[in-house]
Amino acid sequence: MKTKIRNTGWVVAVSLCALAAVAAVTPRQRTPTSTLDAGHTRYSGLSEINRGNVQNLKPVWVYDTGVKGRTWQGNPIVVDGVMYLSIPGGASAIDPETGKELWKFVPKGISRPGRDRGVAYWPGDGALTPRIIYATVDRLYALDAVTGVPVGGFGKDGLVNLRDDVADKYPNALYTISSPAAIYKNLAIISPSTQEFGSKGPSGDPRAFDVRTGKLVWRFHTVPQPGEPQDGSWGPEGWKERAGPSAWGGATVDAATGLVFIPIGNPDDSYNGVDRPGKNYYANSIVALDAATGTLKWFYQFTHHDINDVDAPAAPSLIDIRRNGQLIPALVEVPKSGLAFVLDRRTGKPVFGDEERPVPQSDVPGEHSSPTQPFPMKPLPLAKTSVTKADITTMSPEAHAFCLAQWDKLQLHNDGPYTPVSIKGTTLFAPGTSGGGNWGGVSTDPRLGYFFANISNVPTTSRMVPDAAGGYKLEGAYGRFNDPKGWPCINPPWGELIAVNANTGDIAWRTPLGTSDDYGAASKNAGTANIGGSIATAGGLVFIGATVDSRFRAFDSRTGKEVWTVSVPAPAVSTPTTYRGKSGRQYVVIPDGGPGTIGMPGRFSSFHAILLAYALPKPGEAAVDLTQFAPTPMQLPPRPPGGQTPSGPSTAALPASAGPTTLPDGAGKDDVLSMCGQCHGVSTAVAVRRSSEGWHDLIQDMRSRGAQGDNAKAARVQDYLSRYFGMMPVPIDSVAVPKP
Repeated sequence: MKTKIRNTGWVVAVSLCALAAVAAVTPRQRTPTSTLDAGHTRYSGLSEINRGNVQNLKPVWVYDTGVKGRTWQGNPIVVDGVMYLSIPGGASAIDPETGKELWKFVPKGISRPGRDRGVAYWPGDGALTPRIIYATVDRLYALDAVTGVPVGGFGKDGLVNLRDDVADKYPNALYTISSPAAIYKNLAIISPSTQEFGSKGPSGDPRAFDVRTGKLVWRFHTVPQPGEPQDGSWGPEGWKERAGPSAWGGATVDAATGLVFIPIGNPDDSYNGVDRPGKNYYANSIVALDAATGTLKWFYQFTHHDINDVDAPAAPSLIDIRRNGQLIPALVEVPKSGLAFVLDRRTGKPVFGDEERPVPQSDVPGEHSSPTQPFPMKPLPLAKTSVTKADITTMSPEAHAFCLAQWDKLQLHNDGPYTPVSIKGTTLFAPGTSGGGNWGGVSTDPRLGYFFANISNVPTTSRMVPDAAGGYKLEGAYGRFNDPKGWPCINPPWGELIAVNANTGDIAWRTPLGTSDDYGAASKNAGTANIGGSIATAGGLVFIGATVDSRFRAFDSRTGKEVWTVSVPAPAVSTPTTYRGKSGRQYVVIPDGGPGTIGMPGRFSSFHAILLAYALPKPGEAAVDLTQFAPTPMQLPPRPPGGQTPSGPSTAALPASAGPTTLPDGAGKDDVLSMCGQCHGVSTAVAVRRSSEGWHDLIQDMRSRGAQGDNAKAARVQDYLSRYFGMMPVPIDSVAVPKP
């Protein structure tokens, strides 16, 4: 039996029979049991599922969120027999052995989508009962762990408005939460995601709130204010009302030392640093703060004066290293540059050393590119950090010829790591702004002393062009250098899973991650772009979804051999978790919910956001039939680049910088050109067909990154794109779940 509890701004559906069961858990039992821990080690000591029997795993239950067509990037946590998770547009509690929903919380009045990457758990303090800390868009909720109802004594009616005192001057600028809060004692430490373009806007400062009351406890300035250390690193005026840099990747807590480690993103504007001369501390850094006070203890900057959008995207993972007879407490961060940094978490110094190396310089008048950048001595770069003509794809003669022609037509160039955007030709970025590491971070295995990183090699393009004011502006940011089938124009692997021996800094193994499915036998070792994370277990396994090929995999953690692969209904652009149920059975679950935002071919017109649970089957237990959740593949008719079809223009495989795309005449066309054409280029905007809801989510996301337009203009753009670049479904009975 369920009841709905309603109040202003939220709805909670509660299973009454579950309340007593959850309430019966004693305070001393309340400890997280899944792989999302405060130190982001992403390691489980469970070994019932191991390299010897993983091939027998079967889907045993599915939790359907009821949401279709919206990407889901969540990571569930399990505490004392209850699973808590964020879902697209809300939060839920479910029974982790059956998938039965216990309660669901849906906030009202939110027009822009959240990232839905997880929730946090606070165990209570004896006087107050446990709470689920749920952050979405620009709100922070404290929910009763038993009922899912917002706690009245927290903020105002269970809600803290995160825009207050931060984004007041910029009511239309997006200020949104991308990652779960980090919990330290009675504090919830939260950081936002802010715009990508435009230097003025809300700050990206991390803040700590009292979990009991919602009151602000501390705030750390990611742009030093006058009189603070490093206050001259943004030039004389660059610090004023600077948007960001934001700490959108979350935070990692070391409870033993009382430190919190926060990855700070790139400066705004992402590619233009003319108005911010200097190294721009604390952008592109890990900052170590006293978790109780927010006081800076140390920082390490990965990229000086970033004009390549290679921020630190993930909460770092803690790992202890044995080196020269000493135990070194360390952390690992893999920025979008594709370099891996292993830092002593006591001092912030690279464990294996680093050096400043000369990098290519900007030719944009007035730009202040850094003459050098830090490179770790170990490990070697995990991703591809440079591209030449010799790297152009040979997956097929047609792909090679197409990509070679695009290289020449666009005057593409890459001069090595940190090649900046240029006023001459078009810059090709490697590993690309969606390449290198991403928000999934790394997982660790303390027994082996390894950490595991999944990376992408997805080159992107952009260029600088004159503006009306006599200066220069960015054009075609995040353009894709893709072949006619939509895959990167460079030779694979396009995605890899890599194990690094943290004790030595050496790469232990690396293996392609994903398959393109479009090039026959050559696809097997191609890998794909990927987004999401991995987990490691004492069973000798590394589990990961993340790829765009709609598979869930397990690898032997010692060798990198792929030992288990299953097809799932949609790309699982998320991070799995594993746990032991009350019955003693080990489960592995993966949120499965959509193509993500990694710029690869869009192949789905609809998909369910579902949670899939796998386990070793019991005698007589039937596997769950997943075909009922299979999405309808997108079916595009073959069209030559630049050609026209009755349904609209061809945009297949054209990078954003490939020149203007012909759009069909109709209401909203001019809005699309002005809103989508400034940064991303029209061809990038329409290269993937989407549902109306999908276009809504993308438009709102782009507004958050600096795309200009009010709600009315955004609505006109959504209507136009839905009419001319909406989905073209095929009959559902023709759908087949792809086989590994």
